Amino acid sequence: MTTAAPAVPAGGALWRLAARVCPVTGLTLNRDSERLVRWNAVAAVVFFLVGVVAALLLALTRWQAVHLLEPVWYYRILTLHGLNMLIFFIIFFEMAVLYFAGPVMLGARQPAPKTAWLGFWLMVAGALTVNAVIFMGRADVLFTSYVPLRAHPAFYLGIILFAVGALIATSLFFAAMVVARRERSYEGSVPLVTYGALTAAIIAIITLLHGAAIYIPTFLWSLDIGTVDPQVYRMIFWGLGHSSQQINVAAMVSIWYLLGGLTVGAVVVNQKVSRWAFTLYVLFISMASAHHLLVDPGMGPAWKIWNTSYAMYLAVLASMIHGFTVPAGVEMGMRLRGFVKGRFEWLRRAPWSDPGFSGFWLSLVIFGFMGGITGVTQGTEQINIIVHNTLRVPGHFHVTVVGGTALAFMAVTYYLIPLVFQRRVRFWAMAKWQPYLFAAGISLLSMSMTFAGSFGVPRRHADITFPEAPFTLEFPPVVDVLMAGIGIGGTLAAIAVLMFVAIAVGSVFFGEKVDLAAPGPDARGIPQGILRLPPQTHSAEASAAAHEAGTPGTLVLVFVFLAVFILYYFTNWKVLSMIWKMG
Repeated sequence: MTTAAPAVPAGGALWRLAARVCPVTGLTLNRDSERLVRWNAVAAVVFFLVGVVAALLLALTRWQAVHLLEPVWYYRILTLHGLNMLIFFIIFFEMAVLYFAGPVMLGARQPAPKTAWLGFWLMVAGALTVNAVIFMGRADVLFTSYVPLRAHPAFYLGIILFAVGALIATSLFFAAMVVARRERSYEGSVPLVTYGALTAAIIAIITLLHGAAIYIPTFLWSLDIGTVDPQVYRMIFWGLGHSSQQINVAAMVSIWYLLGGLTVGAVVVNQKVSRWAFTLYVLFISMASAHHLLVDPGMGPAWKIWNTSYAMYLAVLASMIHGFTVPAGVEMGMRLRGFVKGRFEWLRRAPWSDPGFSGFWLSLVIFGFMGGITGVTQGTEQINIIVHNTLRVPGHFHVTVVGGTALAFMAVTYYLIPLVFQRRVRFWAMAKWQPYLFAAGISLLSMSMTFAGSFGVPRRHADITFPEAPFTLEFPPVVDVLMAGIGIGGTLAAIAVLMFVAIAVGSVFFGEKVDLAAPGPDARGIPQGILRLPPQTHSAEASAAAHEAGTPGTLVLVFVFLAVFILYYFTNWKVLSMIWKMG
């Protein structure tokens, strides 16, 4: 990981008197930004807990043998789960990332602390309002809240307040970059992690403006003022609903680069290539929202094909670039530290007992192999017709948003606890296993959803036996096994999240204070990347040999990925040809 070298600012900087310098990273943490990182991260964990309790109830309902919730409560809890996981948890944590990647990594002051706290409390007020309305039974409209479904006006008002607060925090990130440049708090280009966060911030602005464009008129419509066209609502909503998940992608990749540097001293193999990949996200990733509208009659075929093929593929190219540069950086970093035997010694000798590293690597693999492959396939216009509104859709986004983003956020928390909160990680033995249990649970959940969807099992439906329907529909017996996999996988993932919440809350509020400048002989609860990062070899010959060898292990992984991608893509076209007979 590369960080900007702090420079002496022009004129006095009184805020530095109250700042501290991290003895591990050398970053200057001003008091305002540090507190904003802490509070946004804590709020994210709280809403994460709400979302995962809802997820457990839903998983035990989709498991037909258990079928826990009645339909009314199923849809209520599904609404609760979607809003807390996809909006509140994710965006609170992303705001923490922006406050860290902006003023902290650039060594700058927080430009407007009072305004930042106003944004934070608006987000809290909005999230609490939405949750209260859902629990009151006045907003059983699911995450999408499609018109003409109507919720209580407070539901839309809460989302608007939350979005305004997030918009304030995002704007302050840009302001911090301007202040850092003007006060010369860093030299040269911004660090790659900050550049990635800049990408996330730009996408956030686009996303939040879409939210304002549709939720303000919908709020007025809920007050019987004006009307909202359902198809216009769907089109603009997905500029918020899907693009908000693209903020996750940019933030997640930034965290991958950050954790690669912190855990094993990974290098950035090519700064320009990685930065261009982030730029492609800004230009094209929001267009992927169109795949939610592929069955809508109002959109023409040219518009659908352009958005879900040519434009989307450029965003996919960006992810594939990161999918190479991130593990290649890890491999090169490990080889420069002496792990040069064969193609995979660098991977075998990686610190797998460090939850920061294991969570980061599992996030990378799950997002790439499961999320990326299924996402590109399902986003193809022709294939989408056999995917739409089946369990394959949530099967996909549970390995992107949850298996990828949420796991990356949990992994970086194990480093934020000692670096920002200055506490040892409590329940360290449990923390070592938590990423593995979560990865196993979410993979089982998502793959069970994906294969159940292949048999036509609908998404969102409370009971796939359709007991009150005037017709009879029976799925093959294997579907019962797959629905059990959803319940078991969801339970395992929920247990892992509860473990994480216990670790995070216990560490932040009850953990032992630690001075990383002199931590003493007890390394318990401190990730190895902070204390025992292997130094790069000082031998010129060894360094030259590592560079000459390149990254052969990563190349093997890339070709395995491509083989799986081709096989899965071809299989879906084969299934389509069997169903959609021509001639």
